[in-house]
Amino acid sequence: MEHDVLLQMTDICKEFPGVKALDHVSLTVKRGTVHALMGENGAGKSTLMKCLFGMYAKNSGQIFLEGKEINFKNSKEALENGVAMVHQELNQALKRNVMDNLWLGRYPKIAGVMVNEKKIYDDTKAVFKELGIDVDPKRIMSTMPVSQRQMVEIAKAVSYNSKVIVFDEPTSSLTEQEVEHLFEIINMLRDRGCGIIYISHKMAEILRISDEVTIMRDGQYVATRPSSELTTDEIIRLMVGRELTNQFPPKTNTPGEIALEVENLTAQYSLLKDVSFNVRKGEIVGLAGLDGSGRTETLENIFGIATRHSGTIKLYGKEVKNRNARESIKNGFAMLTEERRATGIFGILNIRENTVISSLKKHLRMGFWLDEKSMKKDTQWSIDAMHTKTPTQETKIRSLSGGNQQKVILGRWLLTEPEVLLLDEPTRGIDVGAKYEIYQLIIDLANKGKCVIVVSSEMPELLGICDRILVMSGGRLAGEVNASETTQEEIMTHAAKYV
Repeated sequence: MEHDVLLQMTDICKEFPGVKALDHVSLTVKRGTVHALMGENGAGKSTLMKCLFGMYAKNSGQIFLEGKEINFKNSKEALENGVAMVHQELNQALKRNVMDNLWLGRYPKIAGVMVNEKKIYDDTKAVFKELGIDVDPKRIMSTMPVSQRQMVEIAKAVSYNSKVIVFDEPTSSLTEQEVEHLFEIINMLRDRGCGIIYISHKMAEILRISDEVTIMRDGQYVATRPSSELTTDEIIRLMVGRELTNQFPPKTNTPGEIALEVENLTAQYSLLKDVSFNVRKGEIVGLAGLDGSGRTETLENIFGIATRHSGTIKLYGKEVKNRNARESIKNGFAMLTEERRATGIFGILNIRENTVISSLKKHLRMGFWLDEKSMKKDTQWSIDAMHTKTPTQETKIRSLSGGNQQKVILGRWLLTEPEVLLLDEPTRGIDVGAKYEIYQLIIDLANKGKCVIVVSSEMPELLGICDRILVMSGGRLAGEVNASETTQEEIMTHAAKYV
């Protein structure tokens, strides 16, 4: 069956000061298909979608929706015309409830004045029922895990009766079950005749869910192929323009004496209970487990940004209290959080400010003025070490791609010269090439005798870079395996132990 063209973007160009973000890029999405958009970080995928969505004004090129030329001025206009986007970095009113977030800006009114609460509740229930989503419409957004908040975002897109829905890294914070549910929803939307644009770095997912794949590189269009003709290796070759045979750098670190000891860690407000383990000098330890198993909570309790009920932490035999982030940094700990946008970057500041913000003491002269030259030097070191793609140090961090933002934050923490580095999903939403660079940095740190603890939902990642993997289940430590000898099956068995 020949699908008719739903959306056509031709010769789109977009420039930012000092950067040609899109250079004559074209994309054709047919009705009732899933069209994957792939490319390394900074390839221009999100920029292209923002031009479609009216968040950026393109410099040239044309966009046609159902044969009619469109130029949305903002996202509201896009939504009203049937183009919706589920963002990777969720932008929601967290203090409001689910149904408020769903109907914000378009509440049904009684007699044009009063908000019809009952109708909002019923309409929300109806959308959720259709999508098989089990969320209480009255629940406050901030009390929900990222995965459920994302489901609300998808329901919102569907409630606009959208013709085109863009999914930007939709599975980066979902468990396997949730991914299955998302795919069911996507298949249902496809069968209804929606055009789905699916942006992801996960090759297996792309090959499974999409009908066609368009690949971009450095702001340019590379190719569009039917998914059935592609393999993972072929996609990687098109994306990076080179063969990437090894996804992981060679492991060169050798763990030494015990450096970090965590004993009977129990949290005040989460299910974390009685977690004990140690990490050797120069060792990379993975924390595996399903979402909600207590992996992130373990890091947050060690770093003092979650309330500990009991337990002790020792570094080289000496107890450290780590009552808050500042004290932890002073004690030689650093933590990279999972939610870049909410807890990682200072969006209105530039790259230099974001890079040196945790190590300002180093740049203080005579106790009160900051040495510009030394800050520039450190920032340049970070940009070079991370291969961060940015026009200048003065560029606002929010204008960088997700992967490049991640590199800036990692650089920031490395400049505090930590003894213990806690990484929560360090490569979430990052492409193959940039992942390799971050893995290399992690191994380099271990070579320098640092302790690294990595939380990741991607098992191949933990198997590829860790020495040992601790498996969490239901807030407890369910098992410990040697990364070079274990299998994904063994890890999953431990992960399901206390569920």
